[in-house]
Amino acid sequence: MSRWFAPGTWWYAFPLLVAAGPVMWVWPSVGAGVALAGIAVLFFHRDPDREIPEAGYVSPADGTVSVVREEDGRLRVGVFMNVYHVHVNRAPTPGTIQDTTHVPGAHRPAFSKESDRNERLHVDFPEYRVTLIAGAFARRIHPHVETGDAVERGERIGHISFGSRVDVLFPPSVTRSDLAVERGDSVRAGETVLANA
Repeated sequence: MSRWFAPGTWWYAFPLLVAAGPVMWVWPSVGAGVALAGIAVLFFHRDPDREIPEAGYVSPADGTVSVVREEDGRLRVGVFMNVYHVHVNRAPTPGTIQDTTHVPGAHRPAFSKESDRNERLHVDFPEYRVTLIAGAFARRIHPHVETGDAVERGERIGHISFGSRVDVLFPPSVTRSDLAVERGDSVRAGETVLANA
């Protein structure tokens, strides 16, 4: 489905854009700043369509691969989203969501080791897990799916307002030789293949 912005964007942007007019009459520079803040909110929450490949685990997020590590025999790949990236997150493969779990926590910078204790949302598929992680400035994780939903590869599953990182914990069958990316690579949600498995 084509749309311009992630759901709920106008709750953030509309008050700023409405307030900008009256404020500009009294304090032009302040009003201009408020208007720019509203435009920035729209930019942060943009939601473009993507060309989805037919196979592989696609990236759940736009950004830079910041984590590639093994945990108990499974690979974890994390994608850090900067302020200029699209913040809508997508399903790596087709499947039915088995569970969604919100875990409260801190709001450390998403590129740091301390972010492992940040607020997060686990989206569990039958064989793997996607985790949306809030960062230093991100305060809201917005799921678009719930337990029992069937999704296609590259389908939107949620977004994080103003940040921050999304991880994929692959099934044990995915090995390092299957990975198509490495740390530092730029990726696009729903388009870049993370693993050919």
